[in-house]
Amino acid sequence: MAKVGKNKNAKNKAKHNKLLAQKINKKKAEKEAHKKRLKEIITKAKKQEE
Repeated sequence: MAKVGKNKNAKNKAKHNKLLAQKINKKKAEKEAHKKRLKEIITKAKKQEE
């Protein structure tokens, strides 16, 4: 006989994928912010040099 009710594993996998996506997006956003900050510092330094 087949089991009756919700598939627990599918729910857990969906939750896991959601959390991993959040983690990946957070890392990507931090990386972009870091690049932007470095670029601003470099342009500011070049302006002062001139």
